[in-house]
Amino acid sequence: MRLTSDGERFLARCRPLLAGLLEAEQELVSGNSVISGNLQISMPSDLGRNVILRWLDEFQVKYPAIHLKVQMSDRIANVFKQSIDLAIRYGVPPDSNMVALPLVPDNWRVLCASPDYVMNHAPLLHPRDLIQHNCLFYMLGDTLYNHWRFAEGDRQFEVEVQGNRVADDSDAVRRWAIDGHGICYRSRIDVAQDIAAGRLQILCPNWRGEPAPLYLLCADRKQVSPTVRLLREHLETRFREFSAGLSDAGSMA
Repeated sequence: MRLTSDGERFLARCRPLLAGLLEAEQELVSGNSVISGNLQISMPSDLGRNVILRWLDEFQVKYPAIHLKVQMSDRIANVFKQSIDLAIRYGVPPDSNMVALPLVPDNWRVLCASPDYVMNHAPLLHPRDLIQHNCLFYMLGDTLYNHWRFAEGDRQFEVEVQGNRVADDSDAVRRWAIDGHGICYRSRIDVAQDIAAGRLQILCPNWRGEPAPLYLLCADRKQVSPTVRLLREHLETRFREFSAGLSDAGSMA
């Protein structure tokens, strides 16, 4: 047996209501002194593994009665159909019914490569020079992201790049770049630590890549519980501190 499409929509509506009822009961029992409950969170593999995971550790230390279930995958989770309370994702959600809480609204993609790659290959003075380089591709589902877009003031530029490596895991693409296999086109918050450590260098810093705002997504406004609001505040604070150091991580601004 399986749910009909109407049943799936009904279940998606009921799940946050039941979660809210449970949380209200917990708050009543605890006198509002203990934040508790279950949170199932989906997030990108690279950002989640290397940045967000330790911030969730801090959050759980502060609120030990919260139980976390984390899903790290670059595939976009369906917060309506899957057993997921929240999703951390880049870009404006295509479904206008979703609630999108901004975490890093002013974020964009950058070109970067390892110092060894830069030393041993032709200079990259303009995005058009990418056609002379090996580019490292990211694939989501059947979509290959090989059209890279840039802006310098009012000027726009798009280039179809070529390369010999493709992965559906953003962490793999970043690691290939660190190992000197080519140039990657990544969210600047994903590569900030590598740039600060000298593992990667920013290329064509005057050309800004595509916007990549980061959001905390949920299916319904009723799901924005006190626990979710506390988590968002915690992540916002950590990302604000993290972003403050981006300008020190090479020429990131």
